[in-house]
Amino acid sequence: MKKFYLTTPIYYPNARPHVGNSYTTMVCDAIARYKRQCGYDVAFLTGTDEHGEKLERAAAAAGVSPSEFVASRRPIFYNLWKLLNISHTHFIYTDRPDHARCVQRMLLRARDAGYVYKRKYEGRYCIHDERYISDSTEPVNCDVCGRPAELVSEENYFFKLSAFADRLLEHYKTHGNFIHPDFRRNEVVSFVKSGLRDISVSRKRIKWGIPWPDDPEQVFYVWYDALTSYMTGIGFAEGNNGSAEFQKYWPADLHMVGKDIIRFHAVYWPAFLMAANLPLPETIFAHGFLTFGGDKMSKSKGNVVYCEPIVEVLGGADALRYYLLRDIPFGQDSSFSYDALIQRYNSDLANDLGNLANRTVTMVNRYFGGEAPAAGVPMPGEREIMELAAKTAEEFRARFDACDFSRGLEALWQFIGRVNKYLVETEPWALAGAGLETNKTRLATILYTAAEAVRFSTVMLYPVIPLSAERLWKQLGQKGKLEDQRLDELQWGGLRAGTRLSPPEIIFPRLEKEATLKRLWELEEAERARATTRKESVKPVEPQPETQPQAEEQKISIEDFAKVDMRVGEVKSAERVPGANKLLKLLVDIGSEVRQVVAGIAEYYEPPKLIGMKVVLVTNLQPRKLRGVESNGMIVAASVGEEGKPVLVTFKEDVPNGARLK
Repeated sequence: MKKFYLTTPIYYPNARPHVGNSYTTMVCDAIARYKRQCGYDVAFLTGTDEHGEKLERAAAAAGVSPSEFVASRRPIFYNLWKLLNISHTHFIYTDRPDHARCVQRMLLRARDAGYVYKRKYEGRYCIHDERYISDSTEPVNCDVCGRPAELVSEENYFFKLSAFADRLLEHYKTHGNFIHPDFRRNEVVSFVKSGLRDISVSRKRIKWGIPWPDDPEQVFYVWYDALTSYMTGIGFAEGNNGSAEFQKYWPADLHMVGKDIIRFHAVYWPAFLMAANLPLPETIFAHGFLTFGGDKMSKSKGNVVYCEPIVEVLGGADALRYYLLRDIPFGQDSSFSYDALIQRYNSDLANDLGNLANRTVTMVNRYFGGEAPAAGVPMPGEREIMELAAKTAEEFRARFDACDFSRGLEALWQFIGRVNKYLVETEPWALAGAGLETNKTRLATILYTAAEAVRFSTVMLYPVIPLSAERLWKQLGQKGKLEDQRLDELQWGGLRAGTRLSPPEIIFPRLEKEATLKRLWELEEAERARATTRKESVKPVEPQPETQPQAEEQKISIEDFAKVDMRVGEVKSAERVPGANKLLKLLVDIGSEVRQVVAGIAEYYEPPKLIGMKVVLVTNLQPRKLRGVESNGMIVAASVGEEGKPVLVTFKEDVPNGARLK
């Protein structure tokens, strides 16, 4: 049997997963299920990346050891993958003894080959992305997350990445499938051609990590550690050359990653493997970001969407899975929308597929006692459906093989649409009404064709909506597991005459849009509130300026303070933002103009009581949208008590609108 080994990135457990970073895992699950249906022996790995300075600081802020901290966070991911019906075969976490052995084995191979040395380093480092930014000591922001990079100076072990530029470029040239999509490949090639610098692969100032062999003051750089987990999970630490499972599955056939970590996977990782004389993965696919409100989903931006409310409101994970694979052109940045999710569910699942399945099963039960009828001689309409079914299956497989899920599903829905049209054209209900016994042979052919089309579609749909597909499968009276149906051998005629169908059941009930949106927003607000509470109780320690002791407060110059334009404003109107429990939309008169501002104070201030209040408004912030409402400023408030209750800054004396605070 052919093997197929695919991996998701392993996720930092300091932040709760949302739709944006769960997207990768759902896509990988669809690929894993698809490959199994095509006869592959699939290994599917996901997991958590549990080392590094970011987690060490988060644990210190929480008052627990790093080991306790990551162990408490790990189940969040495992349980969410279960909720989303992820069929992974391996769950790796890097705080495992066998992983330490695996990483050290990789390093020793590279060191023995002459690719590791020790030297002093001084430069700028981003804690949040765990990467060096610049060799310069001048202040600089991270080019990935935009946060200020810290100044670090220490003696580390370095990997001779510069020695692999030519080998990497040759590999890209001779292995056309190594990096996808093509424009990402071009970016990587350009980066390597611009010149590779040696990179530090150890850290001295932190303790939470895998110990460096023969030098207990150092721990491994988190990316060297994390990338190696793809091999730990399948047994590289066992024996001299890995376990039998490792020998079977390595190299990986597919590493699925977000575009922000393509450099680590397509440059650093193959170089690490080359240095250790190990085979390289077949393909690295970098997909785009999911955006919400115009920005990449990010907890720091407050624009994340969680999976749990969607699963609760839509009755399972399948609707979310289908929407993401159907509406998102894989590889590109795309916008996530509750409106689009509901629209896609109603139009495709409830109307097209759901109605086709329901009325077909209903008519088979009504006119043939619930048994699949035997088809008669096919007419041109039936022959067209049969030919289109074969073409659809071929295109569906080709699209899924190329990770072009959207167009694969589009082809399948064209087939489903044609079958619905076929029923309208043939009007089986009219034939039955005109005389069931007289028209029974023709009626049997029509209903068999429709039922077989549903069965045929269900086999293809299993990788995307597995639970709903299983329900359709059972409704059609099919035995055995749907996952065992060979998609690469799918043929027309698999529905046997005389098969007992189940009574009709509505699998995709239509959603009432406004009520569904309202419920989604309510649950999302509750989820964000809980996430905020958890974040505040386990808040990572932010880096302190390198020029001052950690205990001192950060000082800014009077010039820095002067850049903040704070004005006195009078609240002219206040109203709640629809669907948001915490947000109010305010119109604030600052003398020269009236500004629209969104403030998170709805739980503590009633809108009528704000009218006429004098407040302080920061006026020179970049505009941003909250729940689709643009905010052009920020109301200044104090945070009081453990719950952080906002108390607006106001004035006892009469101060004119527009007066500047200084």
